[in-house]
Amino acid sequence: MILSPQDVRDMALGAAVLGAGGGGDPYIGMLMAIQAIEKGKKVELVDPDTVDDDDFIVPVAMMGTPTVLIEKIPGGDEVIWVLRSIEKYYGKEARYVTQIEAGGVNSMIPIVAAAYTGKPLLNGDGMGRAFPELQMVTFHLIGVKATPMVLSDERGNSVVLDTIDNFWAEKIARAITIKFGGSAYIAIYAMNGKNYRRGVVKYTPSLAVELGRTIREAKRRGVNVFDAILDVAKGFMIFRGKIVDVARFNLGGFARGEMVIEGFDEYRNSKMVIRFQNENLVAIKDGEIIASTPDIISVLDLESARPITTERLRYGLRVAVIGIPCDSKWRTEEGIKTVGPRYFGYDVDYVPIEVRVKKV
Repeated sequence: MILSPQDVRDMALGAAVLGAGGGGDPYIGMLMAIQAIEKGKKVELVDPDTVDDDDFIVPVAMMGTPTVLIEKIPGGDEVIWVLRSIEKYYGKEARYVTQIEAGGVNSMIPIVAAAYTGKPLLNGDGMGRAFPELQMVTFHLIGVKATPMVLSDERGNSVVLDTIDNFWAEKIARAITIKFGGSAYIAIYAMNGKNYRRGVVKYTPSLAVELGRTIREAKRRGVNVFDAILDVAKGFMIFRGKIVDVARFNLGGFARGEMVIEGFDEYRNSKMVIRFQNENLVAIKDGEIIASTPDIISVLDLESARPITTERLRYGLRVAVIGIPCDSKWRTEEGIKTVGPRYFGYDVDYVPIEVRVKKV
């Protein structure tokens, strides 16, 4: 599949739905990717099952606080710098680039890298959604090291980082990112094709394209957009209402906080609180958790059905909250240990959203 400008627009929209409020706003990244394709660059989306065991595969992304990404407009060369730097470190060229997460800008950055380097983009990622920390990747679950990794900023500063484990990679890379001004471009979890096939969440990019196209076509046909989204994503409507409060602050390189939503229609007289750390982590309806990480909690504008990333939340928005089951890799013992609610400090066990919804 060769990505068209419309495919990129659809992917940006769909990936933001899957991103659970995180991954950064996709708009700037989408413009960069479309500009590259309109210059005649081709991006081929390739099935992950076709990679050879010895192929060298490099995920590229941005890390940092999403609110900072709004203010620090990228030039477009940064992602190429980090890719070339990690190739130089390993002494070999990447055969493919890939997404590390589905969500906002990080669904777009690998397209830019693929377009300007001529490398195919693999139809998979390492999360099936977005998560805030570097070790929260399915490749981590199978023992792939995040490092050696390369971080770069918009000034041309670069750092090669090698750590004893992926948790130290998160701590040190986060500190460097803060020194870079709150955001960095990264090449991370470089691996061979055999490990990629074992750890990848397959077909997340094409699912994002399908979701974006579904939203666009549902609007054109005048049908219920939310029903169409939930049908494709196999998700659940869990709340509708108006945002009446947003508390947000930057701490430790993350955008943290919570939103309060007052319900209307069938949710009248109910209240929902959603807490986030870059991504939405738990949704609490009338004091009871109704959805939690690693399942996807996505907040959509009630009028346009466009997903609202956590840095774009504000008082007065009328929203729908949907929940989408996560990939099965996150529902393993190691997956829940890595990204479940207890990791983030919530004293509750993970319960799949389809089970929680049935109890309500």
